[in-house]
Amino acid sequence: MENKGSSAFNIHREGLMPQEETLEIGSKKNHLKIGIPSENHQIENRVPLTPEAVEIITGNGHEVMLEAGAGKGANYLDTDYSERGGLICENRQDVFRDCDIILKISPPTEEEIGWMKERQVLLSSFQVFTHCRENYIRSLMRKKVTAIAFEKIQDEHNCYPAVRSMSAIAGTTSMLIAAEYLSNQRGGKGVMLGGVTGITPTEVVILGAGTVAEYAVRAAKGVGSEVKVFDHSLHRLRRLQSEVGQLIPTSIFHPKVILKALRSADVLIGAIRKGDRDPDYFITEEMVKEMKKGSVIIDISIDRGGCIETSELRTQIDPVFVKHGVIHYCVPNIPSRVARTASIAVSNVFAPLILGLGGLGTTGKHLKKNVGLRRGVYIYNGTLTNETISRQLGIPSKDIDLLMAAF
Repeated sequence: MENKGSSAFNIHREGLMPQEETLEIGSKKNHLKIGIPSENHQIENRVPLTPEAVEIITGNGHEVMLEAGAGKGANYLDTDYSERGGLICENRQDVFRDCDIILKISPPTEEEIGWMKERQVLLSSFQVFTHCRENYIRSLMRKKVTAIAFEKIQDEHNCYPAVRSMSAIAGTTSMLIAAEYLSNQRGGKGVMLGGVTGITPTEVVILGAGTVAEYAVRAAKGVGSEVKVFDHSLHRLRRLQSEVGQLIPTSIFHPKVILKALRSADVLIGAIRKGDRDPDYFITEEMVKEMKKGSVIIDISIDRGGCIETSELRTQIDPVFVKHGVIHYCVPNIPSRVARTASIAVSNVFAPLILGLGGLGTTGKHLKKNVGLRRGVYIYNGTLTNETISRQLGIPSKDIDLLMAAF
């Protein structure tokens, strides 16, 4: 009798013959074309992928198209990229029009948004203080893009890897900037940051006890400065002491205590994020007037409006101004001053994300699986998903988690 079962073998008159067996097919890898336009090197020198990262991505079957000169600010040549599989493009608009994913450090301009094609993925920073405008957001929504702010992306430990890397660089670099502007070379009063035997060390006051403060403390203590840290959270102050590994003077915010510290301070670092219940400024103009002539203020919080009343948003082209005899440095992208180091740090975040997006076939599948990446999405296929932007601009938004549940 003929056997009509579903065995992998069927009976043949000359014996058993092997038959094809149907196996489950996994998700097909997606071939991605990643575009990296050149930044405005007068204000931003970082590049989102290093040549080494491009080599890894192209080795996994993807294409990387870079505008000519994209790595110039970080001292990477076009040949550094082309020799590792990158495609160099002379036409800036082609980078935006031909690629599936656009990688940028700074957010695209409205003109650049006009060059984008529909359904692209945009991975860049998003500065609420400067880019949260209705026309800007609606332009992205009309293109039905999926826009992801890299500073909001979380890792498996619920930390923000891009923010922590950039904060560490900003904290250390802020002290190098302070040393520069205290010197005669930059019109300072000719004081060396730190101290030597027989000379009173310089005094540094730091507002905030987060990652920026931690690395600023390390750098300041490393050259021998006296450091005082102020924050409104005892928990953060204790954590900072633990991370730094040595006792440093710390205090909860108190106007009289801060004012006393400012009167003798040579450097003031603003590294605190304002909460909804915090005052408009932690350091008022009247307090700044009490500081020594020739002292230096570096307001790292300027990207969110600043924490010092006399701060004004500046760029790398024109970074400083003097007010009440105090030198102010108020540039939001301090890591751009050390662009090579910062590019390597941000590339370490971007490269695995790109490989993940390609590995699961579609952006939607990757966002559904990767909760941390989902936290960075503020527009999904043209739908606003960020409640803060929605509240500020009056544009309706939808919860990204609900959109993924229906996916």
